[in-house]
Amino acid sequence: MFQLTVEERDSYQILRSQIATLKQGQHLKYLPYAFTEHGAIMAANVLNSPKAVAMSVYIVRAFIQQREVLAANETILKRLAEIDKTLLQHNTALRDIYQKLLPLLQPPPEPPRPKIGFRESRARYGLLKN
Repeated sequence: MFQLTVEERDSYQILRSQIATLKQGQHLKYLPYAFTEHGAIMAANVLNSPKAVAMSVYIVRAFIQQREVLAANETILKRLAEIDKTLLQHNTALRDIYQKLLPLLQPPPEPPRPKIGFRESRARYGLLKN
């Protein structure tokens, strides 16, 4: 059995008692205690009654189920981290490809327009100086 810290206590929405449900932060004089898996089994073994044995089995099953859920969450988080890493790599590669394709996607520059008006060729009349 161990006493919860203030942060652990504050992470719970409501505190429950045997008589009533108390709102968080109100009526809380001391930090609550919690049992570990082994502590719960030891407490149930001290109370050597059929109901205590049934409760110890129930508690052990609850701890096992909680451990399985945590392990599944850990596996999911690892997989999500791998997917995130892969997405970042692909995002970088796609950004590079886009930057290289961007000039090709731009419209071609307009050719220079010919000037309007009369132009005579100086070469035709021999006006060019050698």
